[in-house]
Amino acid sequence: MDAVRAGSVVPSGMRLVPGGSFAMGSTRFYPEEAPVRQARVDAFWMDVAPVTNGEFAAFVAATGHVTLAEIAPRAADYPGLLPGMDCAGSTVFDNTLPGLEDGNPASWWTFRPGADWRHPQGPGSSIDALGEHPVVHVAHADALAYARWAGKQLPTEAEWEFAARGGLDGADYAWGNELAPGGAMLANYWQGFFPFQNELRDGWARTSPVRSFLPNPYGLYDLIGNVWEWTADAWALPGEGQGVAGCCGGTGAQRHDRAGGVIVQKVIKGGSHLCAENYCRRYRPAARHPQAVDTGTCHIGFRCVLRLAAART
Repeated sequence: MDAVRAGSVVPSGMRLVPGGSFAMGSTRFYPEEAPVRQARVDAFWMDVAPVTNGEFAAFVAATGHVTLAEIAPRAADYPGLLPGMDCAGSTVFDNTLPGLEDGNPASWWTFRPGADWRHPQGPGSSIDALGEHPVVHVAHADALAYARWAGKQLPTEAEWEFAARGGLDGADYAWGNELAPGGAMLANYWQGFFPFQNELRDGWARTSPVRSFLPNPYGLYDLIGNVWEWTADAWALPGEGQGVAGCCGGTGAQRHDRAGGVIVQKVIKGGSHLCAENYCRRYRPAARHPQAVDTGTCHIGFRCVLRLAAART
């Protein structure tokens, strides 16, 4: 790390994002992305890909960290906790549930006891063959704990979006203004009519190994699709009382703890393998969504950054 701090070597598994000014946001898709505004970020290092199951396992082995999904919630902390949810577990996408209904997220998301980063689909599932897949079912605190252990930070929303654009300022997608140019699948997202039919033209029903698709001009992989990624920024919208349709494992509405305080929501970016043309077109750099910090799902992961100022201290 001393050599890294001195700036003489490239941090392992990271790429330098040059920094600069860019047009952040979009007015062409969802209202929470507007307005388009000028933003600036300083240069920083970024992980080339989301943190994998293998990398997270090394962190857990070194620290003994227990993720939030592995801890049963205290009923006193969650007024109105439904029966069956007072146990360790996490939220899983399942389009085989009875009553599957177009436009109703509650019909395809389910809280599954025993689901966690080691068991992404719940008891009986494992990550034995998924070492190079992004880790999922991590709450914001879990991502932050990993970043601190690694001597890094979580990216701000602006850093994340600047990196995802790869210098292609103002484009709808990370590679231009066409989702699948010439029919090419450039990211892991849902093809077909969500949530009923996944045509699997990208080859993956769930997560894919990181680096399965081409990198962007900054040498970064999987910033679009595969898994949503946590950022350091608290969720905010212009004006008061605005909400976001809950497409991604939650309602998008604020929740309150037992003392009546608002449970903090952070911005997640990039969309996931569950984003589709007919629903949740958030596989774009400008896309953003609120996620409660205490809630991980089967399609949320993260990556880290190392800011140059921190690298030099």
